[in-house]
Amino acid sequence: MEYVHYPVMRQEILEYLTPPSGGEAYMVDCTCGEGGHTHLFLSTYPNLHVTGLDRDAVILTKAMERMKEFGPRFTPRNIWFDEFFAEYDGPQLDLVLFDLGISSFHYEEAERGFSFKRGELLDMRLDKDAPISALDVVNGYPEEKLANVIFQFGEERYSRRIARSIVEKRKLGKITQSDELASIIYKAVPSGYRYGRIHPATRSFQAIRIEVNRELDRIEPAIKGAIDALRSGGRLAVISFHSLEDRRVKWLFKGLGEGDNPTIRILTKKPLVPTDAESSENPPSRSAKLRIIEKL
Repeated sequence: MEYVHYPVMRQEILEYLTPPSGGEAYMVDCTCGEGGHTHLFLSTYPNLHVTGLDRDAVILTKAMERMKEFGPRFTPRNIWFDEFFAEYDGPQLDLVLFDLGISSFHYEEAERGFSFKRGELLDMRLDKDAPISALDVVNGYPEEKLANVIFQFGEERYSRRIARSIVEKRKLGKITQSDELASIIYKAVPSGYRYGRIHPATRSFQAIRIEVNRELDRIEPAIKGAIDALRSGGRLAVISFHSLEDRRVKWLFKGLGEGDNPTIRILTKKPLVPTDAESSENPPSRSAKLRIIEKL
């Protein structure tokens, strides 16, 4: 069954991110994916031009097809968002949106080992040309390094037990399939931990994915670069889906918005979260947190 893609927190995003009326306006969707948010903005604001970024060329192609109706108002870029802003020399921006994490497409259709619900080759690269894949992490990292990745990026309490089990299993042969890795993790944790709210492999898979794509390392330089590119009064929004992302965004905004020479105004003292109705309609949105700033 084909999944349905929902742009997260549509109403809240539109309420806070409004381009100036009259004249051309410019936005960067830093995590374009299949173009859910981009389509929403282009169809709502006829004076808006959106540059959509995504390092995954496969999913960006889907967005390009979907955005054909908007012609030159949509510009796709196959690039990481931190790299885009490091070299940005375009017009001052009115709006910037980050929707962190990965899309439902990667779990449901990408077939790169993001999901542990079925057997897929362990890869997890958003950029297929990236030098390190999940296969390399799982089969090549020393036990201590692997445990540290799972603990730091997955906040997994049983990281050392899991890493030890992975290392023991790979002595018998390379671990290549996502469901095989999930089974190893499932058996490594205590029996009482196997039947909680989430699958016991969830945090470890998240950690390996973050390590492969350097997801957390990219957030701060990208947001700082985006703020530099904003005009005075321009707004930037970040949707995060787990505490590792949200903490980084929170403290970065705090540092830029306080002190003797603040460069931003924080518009959301506490993060906005999805309504009960949206959480029911789109369960993956339940963990979303939205933080928004305005450039001074």
